[in-house]
Amino acid sequence: AETRNQAEQLVYTTEKFLTDNADKVPGDVKSEVEASVADLKEKLKGEDTAAIREASEKVAATSQKLGQALYADAQGQQAAGGAEAGAGAGAGAKAGGADEDVVDAEIVDDDKPKGDAA
Repeated sequence: AETRNQAEQLVYTTEKFLTDNADKVPGDVKSEVEASVADLKEKLKGEDTAAIREASEKVAATSQKLGQALYADAQGQQAAGGAEAGAGAGAGAKAGGADEDVVDAEIVDDDKPKGDAA
């Protein structure tokens, strides 16, 4: 049951990611991911846990290419400059937010030793 639930969640999140980023994902990568998701959906109709697990692993592997494609797209837009750099800034906003979190964590860590007398 756990394998099935994880597989269904993987199908959902992968399809949502494809939908949300359809214009940013190259056609060949999108086709490969969609094919692996379709295969997993077929396996979910059956009861073969090993086949479901194997198909899930394939979806996970091919969906990594989605992240790589988006990263390459964002890097390409930032390097291009001009109006495209503005579009790339939206894609890079997540990374910027993560950097801000790190800075906040450092500030919190700096405050701790002062109070701990360590």
